[in-house]
Amino acid sequence: MTVPRIGSSLRELSVMRHGRRRRVSSFDRTGGNRDWLTIRAGEQAEIATIEGAGCITHIWMTTAPESGVAEAYLPRRLVLRFYWDREEHPSVEAPYGDFFGMGHGLTRNYASAALSMGPENGAAMNCFFPMPFADGARLHVHNESSQDVKFYYYIDYEAYDALPADELRFHAMWRRELTQGIDDRTVDNAFYCFGGKNTTGEGNYTLLEARGRGHYVGCNLNIHNLRFTREWNWYGEGDDMIFVDGEPWPPSLHGTGTEDYFCTAWCPQQEVQTLYYGILLGGGPNWSGKVTLYRYHIVDPITFNESIRVTIEHGHANHRSDDYSSTAYWYQTEPHLAFLPLPPVADRLPLESISLVDFPESL
Repeated sequence: MTVPRIGSSLRELSVMRHGRRRRVSSFDRTGGNRDWLTIRAGEQAEIATIEGAGCITHIWMTTAPESGVAEAYLPRRLVLRFYWDREEHPSVEAPYGDFFGMGHGLTRNYASAALSMGPENGAAMNCFFPMPFADGARLHVHNESSQDVKFYYYIDYEAYDALPADELRFHAMWRRELTQGIDDRTVDNAFYCFGGKNTTGEGNYTLLEARGRGHYVGCNLNIHNLRFTREWNWYGEGDDMIFVDGEPWPPSLHGTGTEDYFCTAWCPQQEVQTLYYGILLGGGPNWSGKVTLYRYHIVDPITFNESIRVTIEHGHANHRSDDYSSTAYWYQTEPHLAFLPLPPVADRLPLESISLVDFPESL
């Protein structure tokens, strides 16, 4: 059976479908109302094992502690790992909340074309990225919190007799870095924010490095502003630089600033949600505190034939020292590059926010 190429627009809803709709969920097999899977503290659960060929088209998840008392930053303490075609190493590995588009161990109601968090208070996680597979799929959840959790889920998919050979595999990877900039005490604020040059791209924050053939389809980026000053403290001015197929600097995709890549302008703090870009957290006064941005290349995927390296400066010319984390999403041929080891849970948790109390000399 040939699987026709059908998109998800309103215009295509009338076209005959040939896949078989299937679902794996956490429903109570006894017919009762205990519609969750208990995942013990420190344990990993395989929540779905699918045989044959198919494509996951929607994932819904939510969770809560068995005790009823929420542990701080729970979305960073759970880890998702997805495997396609009996592979040994996951194609998806990311903390639970970050995978669904929001970092800092937080949740928030928002909606985009690919990912969303719904009421109550962003606890309902949804993903609409298609995830095809030719020979089975396995989805794991690792509970690295100190509590047992109730885990509810739907894994909605289409089952096929065979998958077309040119279907790429979905990937998602989380990264974090405490970026190393320059000492702001050695230069004036204008130079710190706007001076200097970057003519190599070295030292940029890397969101994704992949080899093979495929296309990058976007990211969410979380920044915690770790600088306290009464002077201008905009965390941005970092140009995006996307290096395709080993090209040198300047890459064919070179941007003009952090907010520009995320489709906004003029050092924004207003929170906004659209299908393809948004600001979920805009930061506090003088851009202090925590920020979350997203940009999904649904209608403009960035293709590569051999490799891709998606980077962004941390401040102009990499002058800033802040807490960066991100989840990148892409499709590619297999095998994929091995992911960097996921940090232990203690190294994934957000840092505490800073204030005047932390800088008494500024009072």
